[in-house]
Amino acid sequence: MQIKSVRCATAVASATVLMALAGCGGPESGGGAKNGVSGVPGAAARASGVPRPWPAVSVGDATALPGVGERLHAAIPADSGQVLAVYGEGGDSADATAVLYSLRGDGWHPVGSWPAHNGRNGWTTDHYAGDGRSPVGVFTVTDAGGVLPDPGTRLSYTHDETAYAPPSYWSPAYRHDFDYVIAIDYNRLRGAPPHDVTRPWGAERGGKIWLHLDHGSGTSACIGLSEEAMRFLLRTLDPHRDPVVVMGDRTDLLA
Repeated sequence: MQIKSVRCATAVASATVLMALAGCGGPESGGGAKNGVSGVPGAAARASGVPRPWPAVSVGDATALPGVGERLHAAIPADSGQVLAVYGEGGDSADATAVLYSLRGDGWHPVGSWPAHNGRNGWTTDHYAGDGRSPVGVFTVTDAGGVLPDPGTRLSYTHDETAYAPPSYWSPAYRHDFDYVIAIDYNRLRGAPPHDVTRPWGAERGGKIWLHLDHGSGTSACIGLSEEAMRFLLRTLDPHRDPVVVMGDRTDLLA
């Protein structure tokens, strides 16, 4: 689906656009809520972690993802053939690594790896709007969009320069955050454009948890990736393979 760009002609329309973007991206925004495959409820408190290698997959367990424990592994849909794993360096860290895995006959294989940033305050298993933390869990991905035209994705893509344009008062460092976005299905309606403001779990649980272009530091709750990584993901993720995002700090991923 492609939506033609329109100019906001009234203050009401402008306010609607700002509200739609309020969940992710800029330095003062917040986002997130419980929805998707697994929100993994629990306490939000956590200690800082130290970067360490991902645990190796045990011999004879080729279907296990490196660094992902049984609880989250069980939440990955049986039909999923693509997983983007986001490994946070620590519970209070904004630094992460994203690895795309593809399931083949002999197990999961990495097909791409990129530096990433998560919420500026780290991670949480009990996310609320404005906490500056990314939610831990397993979430489907179905819809994409952005300021720039569709680069050739098989996901549903909404091209809308107005709906995804960051507010003019944001720092230039954030101006291209939403050139490409992929919605993480977390407190949103699957099948709706990423900028849709419907929040099934309520506004207090936030929203607009996206994969989007990295601005070099932590986000409000989203995952920031390079433009190269976003274009690769948009062209590689296949809805017929039921792609999901598995994300969290290393400790919670292994729990």
